[in-house]
Amino acid sequence: MRILISNDDGYLSPGIRALFAALKQIGNATIVAPDRNRSGASNSLTLSHPVHAVEREESIYSLEGTPTDCVNIALNGLLEDDIDMVVSGINDGPNMGDDTIYSGTVAAAMEGRHLGHPAIALSMASHEPQHFETGAKVAADMVAHLKSVPLPSDTILNINVPDIPYDSIQGFKATRLGTRHPSKSAIRQLNPRGETIFWIGAAGDIADDGPGTDFGAVRDGFVSVTPLQIDLTKRDSVLPVAEWLEQIT
Repeated sequence: MRILISNDDGYLSPGIRALFAALKQIGNATIVAPDRNRSGASNSLTLSHPVHAVEREESIYSLEGTPTDCVNIALNGLLEDDIDMVVSGINDGPNMGDDTIYSGTVAAAMEGRHLGHPAIALSMASHEPQHFETGAKVAADMVAHLKSVPLPSDTILNINVPDIPYDSIQGFKATRLGTRHPSKSAIRQLNPRGETIFWIGAAGDIADDGPGTDFGAVRDGFVSVTPLQIDLTKRDSVLPVAEWLEQIT
């Protein structure tokens, strides 16, 4: 099995190195990841200038670009051999609920799926993870299971792992995305030149962590596995919108 590994924390992050070490045991793994932290990059592509690629070590490349750049370029020119699966992570922090909209970790997996490959995004559900080895073991379990029992081709798995020893994990749960309250207000400051600058406000507090949600599963010690899709169409609204459009005079 040939596995492409990417992330949004950069090719030097401890999470991607733990993932690389685990997946090398079950396949031919290659890292193509940003040269620095690109958290929050979502699905952005670099279109204004070329993207510089550097082979840092054997089977480890860094790109001066976004997570989506990394997967796109890896699959469309950088790597000579085709790959069987894209695995993104292990992220330093959770990607649950509304956070998935902004996540570069999830975006890298989405790009892999968009280009025709099974894809997984993995995150540790702590902003100061102590147990990357748990996430790495979960990743190896999931990759091996996907190889033997494939899921539908349009499925992306967004996996969030409690930051606890592997033996303390309560199991795996299929979940839906929870929700957060709106983000906190932006923080206004003045720079040394007296110019107004802003810091993006912190994420909002959790609004829905009830039964079946990713927040709830992780809180209870389970690995949360949320199936995602690229198609954003709100299908049950197509007919109502068509009827609404008919009222335009």
